[in-house]
Amino acid sequence: MKHQFIVRETGEVADEQFYHDRLVNYLYSIMREEGSLVYRLVTSKRLSSLMAWINYDFPAGKWLTGGSGFLESSGIDTSEFYDPLDSLNTARKFFERKIRYMECRPMPLNADSVVAPADSRIITGSFASESLLFLKEKFFSLDDLLDAKRGWSSLYRNGDYAIFRLTPDKYHYSHVPVSGIVLDFYEIDGAYNSCNPGAVLAVNKAYSRNRRVVTIIDTDVRGGTGCGKVAMIEVAALMIGDIVQCYSEWMYETPAPLIHGMFLNKGQPKSLFRPGSSVDILIFENGRVKFDRDLIENSLKTGIETRYMKSFTRPVVETEIKVRSSIGKSLRQEEIND
Repeated sequence: MKHQFIVRETGEVADEQFYHDRLVNYLYSIMREEGSLVYRLVTSKRLSSLMAWINYDFPAGKWLTGGSGFLESSGIDTSEFYDPLDSLNTARKFFERKIRYMECRPMPLNADSVVAPADSRIITGSFASESLLFLKEKFFSLDDLLDAKRGWSSLYRNGDYAIFRLTPDKYHYSHVPVSGIVLDFYEIDGAYNSCNPGAVLAVNKAYSRNRRVVTIIDTDVRGGTGCGKVAMIEVAALMIGDIVQCYSEWMYETPAPLIHGMFLNKGQPKSLFRPGSSVDILIFENGRVKFDRDLIENSLKTGIETRYMKSFTRPVVETEIKVRSSIGKSLRQEEIND
């Protein structure tokens, strides 16, 4: 089955070209249950790291895996690169490339904007059953995703969320989607499920089973975006060896790890996935964000072939967006009270 998405800038419907699609779908089709030996092997860190090494580090990897053809057909704009093209002389360096984001990924100037954390394909959703965006828990369980023992999941009951799926050809730095102070930051161990739509549907609540990093950002502070406490979850997937926290105040200079109490400026680089496909998830308190209309309308469109459709009662269509572009606006507490 094809998987299509909408390109935000043009409105066109495009077909996704999956990397190792047949292999991934075959592996997940034979996993009878999540506790099986096959499941544990396929989603293990060891196998994921081995596949990443073959694809991105092994000298003959590009011929064994088809990587050279992938790079040629990806359509990546090399004029955006921050470093000279000839310095990106390995698959790993190419994957972990930096871009001149101040020029090629302009950010909305309004202080209440919420921006995309990645070059990705987005789905917007809601935990509120009366919402048009309501989706039953298939991508993740809120309690599992955030780890209920940390005490944050109750804050987001009936809230809204956005899922950003990065494909292997994308720029793989995640940027800060809102301005605010780090209230909490923690890692949760887990598997390395693929974020291929077929694989995601084969494993119930796959994103809340994968290894992930959670950052809770308080935006109701001086200089903040004003949309409450926002949870940003960075989810490792197949061939992701690590999620490196490397926040920079300017371009990519003096990268620093996250610590409690640190102020994060919207649009700045926050972390790097190394390497493979991966997912960012943003979760908002109830009534604190208003998603852009085109993203909502796109997600509900019919007549588009999407692999997600078979598991939901309504269309679930992704929109391809760029990092630092608008996904919505904050609803400050005083607006809600009015």
